Amino acid sequence: MDLKQYVTIVKDYPKEGVRFKDITTLMDDGKAYKYATDEIVKYAKRVEADIIVGPEARGFIIGCPVAYALEVGFAPVRKPGKLPRETVEVEYDLEYGTDRLTIHADAIQPGQRVLIVDDLLATGGTIQATIELIETLGGVVAGCAFLIELEYLNGRDKIKGYDIYSLLSYDGTSAEENE
Repeated sequence: MDLKQYVTIVKDYPKEGVRFKDITTLMDDGKAYKYATDEIVKYAKRVEADIIVGPEARGFIIGCPVAYALEVGFAPVRKPGKLPRETVEVEYDLEYGTDRLTIHADAIQPGQRVLIVDDLLATGGTIQATIELIETLGGVVAGCAFLIELEYLNGRDKIKGYDIYSLLSYDGTSAEENE
């Protein structure tokens, strides 16, 4: 299935010059959403994932149905103050400043094989921070799965050494993006 036909490119959102990849149109189509989920489930089985972790909020949208299909747990990664129990936290760099992410301190057991699932690999900062959280808890990052990878932002550079699976990729020069 050609999933690119289900992703809507929104010009100049959220700011001028950006070509936003809107996955809501993929999710609107039950067959496309199921296909995308099933493909990530196949990957999760190959890497023998014990648990799925997803950064908020779109990581929840992609990761939860994967966890459900595998009958494994799902652990959310959230901004500070959003999780009700004891958390561990990591600070990471943004283009203009820093941000922080948290995970419940008991979400990952030492040695658990963790698959990180998110909608998009862009610069890799959020995923790098998520990896740090998982490894702080003793988890083993089995892989990272994405609906979309923006190759031209070089996110793979920040997460070298980890297995990466992307269903779609954009190189920044394709006709779909420049229409």
